[in-house]
Amino acid sequence: MRRPMIRHKTLREAYRDGAQYLTACGIEDASVDAWLLLTYVTGITRTYFLAEGGAPMMPEQHARYEELILSRGSHIPLQHLTGQQEFMGLLFRVNEHVLIPRQDTEILVEETLARLRPGMRVLDLCTGSGCIAISLAKFGAELLIDAADISEQALAVAAENAACLGAAVRLLHSDLFSDIPGQYDVIVSNPPYIRSHVIDTLAEEVRLHEPHQALDGREDGLHFYRSIIQESREHLCPGGWLLFEIGYDQGESVKALMSEGGFSEIRVKQDLAGLDRVVLGKCAL
Repeated sequence: MRRPMIRHKTLREAYRDGAQYLTACGIEDASVDAWLLLTYVTGITRTYFLAEGGAPMMPEQHARYEELILSRGSHIPLQHLTGQQEFMGLLFRVNEHVLIPRQDTEILVEETLARLRPGMRVLDLCTGSGCIAISLAKFGAELLIDAADISEQALAVAAENAACLGAAVRLLHSDLFSDIPGQYDVIVSNPPYIRSHVIDTLAEEVRLHEPHQALDGREDGLHFYRSIIQESREHLCPGGWLLFEIGYDQGESVKALMSEGGFSEIRVKQDLAGLDRVVLGKCAL
């Protein structure tokens, strides 16, 4: 692939050529990504761009923009280039060691918040960037929140996010419940749930640049749901809630696993596209 023809120095021309290059590289939402990279490099607003798009770019900004466009054209995720992703209105640091927070996961946070009361103990398993636990800490009231992950690199990212966002979250290095102390009123998790054989079919941005360990749910995608459901009974207070994010086609399967595990009031919640996204249930009293 030839280098992009970002030879002009005006904001408007740089954006146009960047968007055209990303389109030629097969990048979905190429114009959006070209714009976001332009604002990341220059700090301009859309209003400024509309009024002053003919203004020349500073040479160093132009060079940086071209570099980022080339990287995005090679299917490196936009969020890895900027090092950040918005989630629940908060800005989270991300890198190759954590899954990039998705808007669909906000449904899981909202369903969890609806069940929280002051003083409750909450555990976020497979926390990754910490976006779930930190969002609960920011929008919940007087909660005691633990967040666990098997990856020390992921926990380092979560620790930075908690510090930057001023969230009171205790981070634990644990393989699921292996090093989890005590009991909780609520356990929430977005575990790996993609079937192993499906991973090679995912978009290049996901397949090559997001952590395999955080994606692979083993042969049928349900491995971690089984483990968490089975072990959670020892770590949930009577009447406590267990909430999962799920794949769009896993609602009935995870619902059945929770029923077999003795949970009640089991519900499947849909995302904004109408697809199954969250399964939740209550631990027996």
